[in-house]
Amino acid sequence: MDKFIIKGPVKLKGKIIISGSKNSALPILFASLLIEDSVEIKNIPQLKDIDIVMKILIKLGVKIKKKKSLIIDASNILQYNIPSYLIKSIRASIWILSPLLTRLGKVNIAFPGGCSIGNRPIDLHINSLKLLGAKINIKENFIKGYIKKKFIGNIIRMKSISVGATITIILAATLASNITIIENSAKEPEIKDLANFLNTMGANIQGAGTNKIVIEGVKKLKGGVYKIIPDRIETGTFLVAAAICRSKILCKHTNPNNLNIVLNKLQKAGAEIKIGKDWCSINMHNQRPKSVNIITGPYPNFPTDMQSQFALLNLVSKGTSTIKENIFKNRFMYVPELIRMGANIILKKNILKCKGIKLLSGAEVTATDLRASVSLVLAGCIASGITIINNISYIDRGYENIENKLSSLGANIQRIKY
Repeated sequence: MDKFIIKGPVKLKGKIIISGSKNSALPILFASLLIEDSVEIKNIPQLKDIDIVMKILIKLGVKIKKKKSLIIDASNILQYNIPSYLIKSIRASIWILSPLLTRLGKVNIAFPGGCSIGNRPIDLHINSLKLLGAKINIKENFIKGYIKKKFIGNIIRMKSISVGATITIILAATLASNITIIENSAKEPEIKDLANFLNTMGANIQGAGTNKIVIEGVKKLKGGVYKIIPDRIETGTFLVAAAICRSKILCKHTNPNNLNIVLNKLQKAGAEIKIGKDWCSINMHNQRPKSVNIITGPYPNFPTDMQSQFALLNLVSKGTSTIKENIFKNRFMYVPELIRMGANIILKKNILKCKGIKLLSGAEVTATDLRASVSLVLAGCIASGITIINNISYIDRGYENIENKLSSLGANIQRIKY
């Protein structure tokens, strides 16, 4: 496993270009399986998770040309069996169910994998597909499904808000017969981006970004060109980097409208925030941030993917704070690692209590999941001495060229390959 060696403290400051959204790119890549013409997708981030999805598509017989953008030709899908090691290596592989059932009428995959941040059941996915006409059996950690002709539209009332299940239903309903209505649907910008992509290719999806999505199935999708939205979580991460360094960072090629609650919390922490059409900046004016309370929840509430970054902010802020995690059970696995660096934290069930200190100390720590790993990296940048971060494969899954971007802002970071 590769590791990072970071020497601190440094003051991260400057300009950074934000990459395309990982959480948009993954479902859009799977959605390309629904299209038999050539599709060009722009602003795809270079990430480990993206590479895995591309390998899955290639195994199915999809032709991919990789330039500045991806050109995907899914006109000839050859099989419905995919090697288990690929499916198990990424949670997003669950989204292959709908396209394969649509195109081939059958599917046979292993259970998906991903970060160990808590139980993320697939029952909402499976039950929704059954309501749309699929026959699905789960046996010995394999998902086997078939459908007679095509999905049949239905009204699906989600018992709980789920981004993943909302995506699964959209992918199934796009080429289904009749109309599908998703009630209590997820409202994330990435859901809207997926719908915009499919609509660009000829789909009829209305209401994405609200709690009710209406999908009128079409007979066929066409090819085209689409540009993925910027990554709001990467943007928020670099804004937090400036906050903990008491500095100024300008994020370019981003969309601040998708970060309202994060920007609001940063303002409460004492930051000066400025925004434009495709940029936003933060300036702490060399002042130590003030602690802020956080409660995670589905969009437009505070994103769980920014929780660990704000925990780090609170750990070096003035005052005490609480963070309540409502989405994933094990999202506090990074806490023991930050304690090794001197953090003053008390964890009780899903509530984290932080008391700010002025300076963290370097230590040897281990990344536990994607978002926690970047928080450990930022902690190493502001800590006194040397920080060694093991198991950094997690960070490669969600942050493009992270060490190069941080180095451009002043970080002293080195990757050690094994």
